[in-house]
Amino acid sequence: MEQRIGSGSQPLEGAGFDPAFIPGLTSPASKKEDAAEEGVVEETVLERAEEPEAKADDETGEKPDARDDDGDDEPSADAGDDEAPADGPVFEAADRRARIVADHKGVRLTLDDQECEFRWDEIGALETESPRFGKRYTVTVHTPDRRWYPIEIEATARSRFKEWDEQLDAVLDAYFEDDAE
Repeated sequence: MEQRIGSGSQPLEGAGFDPAFIPGLTSPASKKEDAAEEGVVEETVLERAEEPEAKADDETGEKPDARDDDGDDEPSADAGDDEAPADGPVFEAADRRARIVADHKGVRLTLDDQECEFRWDEIGALETESPRFGKRYTVTVHTPDRRWYPIEIEATARSRFKEWDEQLDAVLDAYFEDDAE
C-alpha cells in the first residue's frame, strides 16, 4: 500500500487567489526589474543615511524648521489649513467618550480614539434626535451616498438639548448650503 505525505488536495488556481491569472490584469514582473528596484531602494536608503539629520542656520544656530515665517519660536500646527471666518458660529458638544464639533470647516465626530471629519460639501443632511426619556442626544451625519454616521452625546441635563439644537441650527444656517435652494 502506498501512502502520500502531505496534503492530498491541489492548490486552487483562479482570479480569486491570483490576480495575475487573468492576462492583462497585471503586468508580469521580470526578474531584471525586481533586481533594479531593489538596487534603487538600497541606494536611496544609503543616501539618506549619509545626509546629516538637520543643518543648522548659519546666523542663529537654530534648525531652519524651528521657526515660522512670522518669527515665532514655535512651529505652526495649522500651516496647511485654509482659514475661513473664525468668528462664525461654532457648535461643540462632548461627554466623557464622544465629541462633535461643527464649524466653518465642517463636522468632526470623535468617539474614544476614532475620528471622522466631513466637509460641508460631503454632507447630505444632519439629523438630531433627543430621547423622550434619558439624557443621550444623538446627531447623525448623512452623506449623499446613503451612508450615515450617528454619535450620541450624554448631556448633563435635559435642558441642554434645546440649547444644543439652537447652536447647531445657527451653524447649519451659516455654513450648510441646501441644493434645493
